[in-house]
Amino acid sequence: MNAKQLAKNRGLITVSIMLATIMQAVDTTIANVALPHMQGSMSATSEQIAWVLTSYIVAAAVMTPMTGFLAAKIGRKRLFLLSVFGFTAASVLCGVAVSLEQLVFFRLLQGVFGAGLVPLSQAVLLDTYPKDKHGSAMAIWGVGVMVGPILGPTLGGYLTEYYNWRWVFFINIPVGLLAFAGIVAFVKETDTEKRRFDLFGFALLSLSIGALQLMLDRGQGEDWFASSEIIIECVVAVLFLYLFVAHMLTSRNPFIEPALFKDRNLVTGLIFIFIVGIILLATLALLPPFLQNLMGFPVITTGEILAPRGIGSMCAMLMVGRLINRVDVRWLVGLGLSLTAYSLFEMAAFNLFISPMDVVRTGIIQGLGLGFVFVPLSTVTFSTLAPQLRTEATAMFSLMRNIGSSIGISVMVTLAARATQTNHAVLGESLTMFRAPVKEEFIRIAIENGPGMAVAEMNQQLTQQAAAIGYLNDFKAMAWMALCSLPLLLLFRTESSTKAPVAPPSQAEVDKAKS
Repeated sequence: MNAKQLAKNRGLITVSIMLATIMQAVDTTIANVALPHMQGSMSATSEQIAWVLTSYIVAAAVMTPMTGFLAAKIGRKRLFLLSVFGFTAASVLCGVAVSLEQLVFFRLLQGVFGAGLVPLSQAVLLDTYPKDKHGSAMAIWGVGVMVGPILGPTLGGYLTEYYNWRWVFFINIPVGLLAFAGIVAFVKETDTEKRRFDLFGFALLSLSIGALQLMLDRGQGEDWFASSEIIIECVVAVLFLYLFVAHMLTSRNPFIEPALFKDRNLVTGLIFIFIVGIILLATLALLPPFLQNLMGFPVITTGEILAPRGIGSMCAMLMVGRLINRVDVRWLVGLGLSLTAYSLFEMAAFNLFISPMDVVRTGIIQGLGLGFVFVPLSTVTFSTLAPQLRTEATAMFSLMRNIGSSIGISVMVTLAARATQTNHAVLGESLTMFRAPVKEEFIRIAIENGPGMAVAEMNQQLTQQAAAIGYLNDFKAMAWMALCSLPLLLLFRTESSTKAPVAPPSQAEVDKAKS
């Protein structure tokens, strides 16, 4: 495909790969709201049904680093087509599963095939657009990656409520078919390389990532390091990560190219996307139980309240796509982090009497902030990287975002649970009959419903207040995390990505670099 054809098909290529990106991004959260319905249908316990999520997360995390090697080995287009087809087929199998074992296995297949969709789409976009348009390309790509997880619970709630939980998987069929057809027709194949597969390195990294994901997913239920299982998983994760790093630095054909980590922008970008992963999905994990369990909002209402967050992200990405070649990306990322921190400080001031509009307002501000962060971050991270390393680098980018999300969710949920217990004890100390307001409230409830109900109702109110304080402390912690990451912006080199537009490299130059 020559430069003229590439420019002509740019729009169709973008639409095709974005369909695949959105399909995978939505699927990371769409199944969460359907878990109770799946549990009833499969006659499973809450711990058993959690494996529907765990199997997908672990499989995707383990296979994401494989993307670079497989793309080099069989070609990026072939791998993209295989991933889209496999993900769509696995979605169908999930929808028709008749037992928990089948559902968990098919979700695992979803994770295996879906792992490469996001990094592949990012790499294709970076190669499709000239360097001066990378900002606009990343804005389009960011819409799918950032908005997908936000809209997932809303879409999943509607499909589950009005149809059936199986439709959270069947919805992928038309999207997957359109994406497959578009990639076949418009995406150019890349050259393949004769590259040895580092099985030992892959095994070390897989064991480390798999053990880490299991530890994070099961930690809260097993009381963390009070459980021997969690201790073993932690030791395995740390030990095999150390062995992998040592192997990578000494091997002739390492699984991950060490040259990646010589690029300062890439390393800094990986740190930032790790932090963004924590803030994005940890907030999404905390808000639904806060709104449903403490505020009493139904599932559909919760989804509707959270959806405007995605609108904020889309607006920010559209704006930043036009600004990125005119403004230093560090200012844009700094603005985004500041807006995100401001919204989280606002959320830290929530109480049990806030209105839905308070949640919508802070959500839009946070969406704007994350949108301003994600696009320039994705652009500057790869701005100084050699083209032949892009697929591998985008895989690492996605991996760090996913690990950040897993760590963020696990840590914040644990902190909220522990804080609830502590706050309950502290608040309970002041709840005595010697205080006139407490005595009056107890007597009022006892007269209406009896002494037993009075004790139960006052304990429920105490638990709600204790849990609310725990959630608010989490929001405040994430706000400070966003602010404390601002000095890292000084590490970015911006000369090559923020100055006047430069001419794109020719296809001959790219092919020469890859060979």
